Amino acid sequence: MPHWLPSAPCTPGHCLAGTFATVGRPRQAARCAAGIVVVVVGLALAPLVRCCRPALRGRLTRAWARTVPAAFGVRVRIRVSGAAGGVPAGGVLVVANHISWLDIPLVAAVRPARMLAKSEVASWPFLGPLVSRGGTLFIERDRLRALPGTVARIASVLRAGTPVVVFPEGSTWCGRRQGRFRPAVFQAALDAGVPVQPVLIRYRLGAGPATAAAFVGEDTLVASLLRVTAARGLVAEVSVLPPIPPGAHHDRRSLARAAQQAVTGPEPGPQDRHGPPPEPRRRLEGRIVSGAN
Repeated sequence: MPHWLPSAPCTPGHCLAGTFATVGRPRQAARCAAGIVVVVVGLALAPLVRCCRPALRGRLTRAWARTVPAAFGVRVRIRVSGAAGGVPAGGVLVVANHISWLDIPLVAAVRPARMLAKSEVASWPFLGPLVSRGGTLFIERDRLRALPGTVARIASVLRAGTPVVVFPEGSTWCGRRQGRFRPAVFQAALDAGVPVQPVLIRYRLGAGPATAAAFVGEDTLVASLLRVTAARGLVAEVSVLPPIPPGAHHDRRSLARAAQQAVTGPEPGPQDRHGPPPEPRRRLEGRIVSGAN
């Protein structure tokens, strides 16, 4: 694994251990079926939705994005901070912490946008065609030389007035800890002269944080899906934080730090970032991720 690729110490055995209230098997099966049907319908109707007027397309996409987690049994709460009352119109770089595959529809429920994903996602069965048809931008993480071209493409999309969503931690974390925001993609916002919109995602069971939705380490999509649909009372909280206006920061590193402080607090120190995991660290495969130094 190249040393520049982001990784997290989170593992299923350590971060996902513990018990939580579950629903019965019939209800879990119904949730799985309902969620899959909603995703398939979204995939089938995507070409028609793209032909709609922008305002209608946005409403339909947001409605579908909120229906996906609900179908899987997850309640969604969206909170908006700041006087602007939401994500700025036009081109904006939306950045969020990354915990689960559910993060994708959750962010889309706030603001439909083009996502940045690792190139391997395009070859995934079922989900690959979905994200490709949705206009996903792909990054070849194994090719550091390809990064400037990816940043340039993101900047071009932003200049055209289309928002882009990235998860700059570069890998999924369990939600109890977070990773450092990699600064490379923030250069696109600087080049395009657009604001950066921080978004905080949290999952809760009762009054406390929950790792049931986390998709980390060697976890499989099927195992994660079964864990999510079995959880009773799982809530996803999406906080839309005040945007960082263009010109507030003049280099990508300070802009990345400002976005991270808005989302997760101060940048983690060496111990928080690379704390010793209970198992050997392995590359996180099959994640929709982005970011590099």
